[in-house]
Amino acid sequence: MAPYLLLVLHIIFFLTGLSGIHGVSTVSHVSVSEGGSITIPCLYHHGSEKHVKYWCSGYFFNFCSTLIRTDSQSASNWLSIADNVTTRVFTVTMKNLQLGVSGYFWCAVEKGDTTHLYLSVATGTAGLYVDQQHVTGVEGQSVTVNCNYSNSGDFCWCRLGGSCVERTVWNLDGASVELKILANGKKVMTVTMSQLKMKNTGWYWCAVGDLQMPVHITVNQPTTTQSNTTTTNQNHGGTDEKQQERIQSLLVVLLIPLSLLVVLIAGTLVTLKMLRKQKDKKAKDQPPNTTVQSADSEQNITYSTVSHTRGTAQQDLNPESHGDLYSTVIPKQHRTAQREAEPGDVVYSTVAAHQR
Repeated sequence: MAPYLLLVLHIIFFLTGLSGIHGVSTVSHVSVSEGGSITIPCLYHHGSEKHVKYWCSGYFFNFCSTLIRTDSQSASNWLSIADNVTTRVFTVTMKNLQLGVSGYFWCAVEKGDTTHLYLSVATGTAGLYVDQQHVTGVEGQSVTVNCNYSNSGDFCWCRLGGSCVERTVWNLDGASVELKILANGKKVMTVTMSQLKMKNTGWYWCAVGDLQMPVHITVNQPTTTQSNTTTTNQNHGGTDEKQQERIQSLLVVLLIPLSLLVVLIAGTLVTLKMLRKQKDKKAKDQPPNTTVQSADSEQNITYSTVSHTRGTAQQDLNPESHGDLYSTVIPKQHRTAQREAEPGDVVYSTVAAHQR
């Protein structure tokens, strides 16, 4: 019933000159769950910065009841108003909404500019809602808004006081906008704004059918860390997964030769240790006083031939009984340099006895 009544009121307001054609813009129909909260933005034209703004309720503006004003805000737990003269937007925030609050409300500027909207408070889930009305992004990056809905109708994403995007992918104020409808059983319209610029800061609203939900997007300048990270990712032209694959491939290539090198070093150390043990064992088994005679010791032996002039098988070699003994010593091999006989040298000779 409310949408039809809203259409009739639009016609009446237009004919009586009371509709929102006097310089104030806002959404037309919002839905809030019982006990929930919502912020309504009201955009006014240049020249109205110094004028008082106020919020009132009622079917007709001439008979509406003023709830709050920017020049005399009363303490309230459920209602507040704020005016941003730089962006020329004043906002009204209503909290802990109850069923009896449903109805028509007006954004009004004291000099006469007005516009209206219909607020419906639902006992269950709202017909159209977002998880957060205030979203923050970084210049050059992207933000995503999930618009949950239970009604039906056309989808669009609009800027308050500006143009709308109804296609899947489009451009809005220099930012790329992509609309997706999830097909996992949930009714969600996902809005992604990428390549954000500082001028994209402002109020937007998503719409499904006759319902709208305002969302404020704040675009901040990137910090030094964020700038370095973005630049690095762009220069490498890939994701972190590709970088990890490259690192893993490099580790595999290096691991094989390193493993072989470790095995080779270990084998060499074991072999050296075994050789050292074998050498020590031989040294222990060898007699301590063993003298190894040189191959040249044969050259130190002197050979001589002894012939008997006469005698029997056994000769008495006593010089006193037989006289003098003579022998001829013939060295088998002469050395270039003769040395004196030492006590340990052995001399072989043949002795022949001559009778005087």
